[in-house]
Amino acid sequence: MSVLPPWGTLVSWVAEGQPLLENAAARLRPEQARGPSRLPGWSRGHVLTHLSRNADALTNLLTWARTGVESRMYATPAEREEGIRAGADRALPEQLADLAASGSRFLEAVAAVPRERRSFPVVSGQGRQIPAHEVPWLRVRELWLHLVDLDAGYGIDVVPDPIAWTLTRDVAAWMAPRIPAAADLRVDGYGTVRLGPGDMVGTTIEGSAQRMAAWLTGRDGPAGLTGTGGFPDVPRWL
Repeated sequence: MSVLPPWGTLVSWVAEGQPLLENAAARLRPEQARGPSRLPGWSRGHVLTHLSRNADALTNLLTWARTGVESRMYATPAEREEGIRAGADRALPEQLADLAASGSRFLEAVAAVPRERRSFPVVSGQGRQIPAHEVPWLRVRELWLHLVDLDAGYGIDVVPDPIAWTLTRDVAAWMAPRIPAAADLRVDGYGTVRLGPGDMVGTTIEGSAQRMAAWLTGRDGPAGLTGTGGFPDVPRWL
């Protein structure tokens, strides 16, 4: 069963995150665009370019859903990396213009998808068949996590509670078959998510939705979380 909220909620999360990201990037000094981000091996320019190309790639999926004509995120497996490398060293004004224009194109594509086409199957960047309903969520994840990765004044606590909770549930579901032992994740104000297979639970981990999401997505260790029985090793997410 999907853990995702309705389409309109997902779109509102995109519409909230896009200007926040643009404003954070606009406050950077020109030389900072080529400085290191919080992602190993990536500058802030890599992060900004990736966000722009991701918006266009997800726009392709929305167009596919709307028209029924296949339109993959990327034409080749190498296209994603090549596009990021090609744009990473651009001057900040060019990055900002690209970020805004690609974000607008994505939201226009979202608005153009009729309700009856939101269940149309498309293929994600990982080769997984998903309904078009999941595409706005993929953009939500990119916007809010990479806002943190940009290292432009925001930490994980900027992610709104409901987004962090949905992210925790989403990533825990992805990890469930990939770890050997089960743990219960108790998220303040929301509920409990099972991480891992089976019914035998040796560990209970508690904390805020933001800290749980940071740990599961590899943005931070278990700082700010409490656990009985220790913390399991979690696989790298995406």
